[in-house]
Amino acid sequence: MNERIKQLIEQAEEYAFDELNKLQNPVEMSISKRVFEQSFREKFAELIVKECANHCDLLLDHKISSEWARGTHDCSKAIKKHFGVEE
Repeated sequence: MNERIKQLIEQAEEYAFDELNKLQNPVEMSISKRVFEQSFREKFAELIVKECANHCDLLLDHKISSEWARGTHDCSKAIKKHFGVEE
C-alpha cells in the first residue's frame, strides 16, 4: 500500500477516535462501533478527495502558462465542490 494512503488512514482513524470520545452517555456508547466506522469512512473519503484535488494545485508550482494554471486550479476547485469537501 502507498505510504501516503497509510498516512491518510491514520488521520482518518484519529478523527474517528476523536468523534468516538465525544460520546458521553450509555445510549451513545452502545452505537460506538457504528459511529467510529461512519466517521472513519467519511473522513477517509474526504482526505482522499482533498489529496487528489490538491495534487492539481501542485502543478501551479511549475513554470506553466497562466491558462494552464487557471485550468488546474479550476479543476481542483471543481473536484472539491463535486464531492462537497470545499475548504
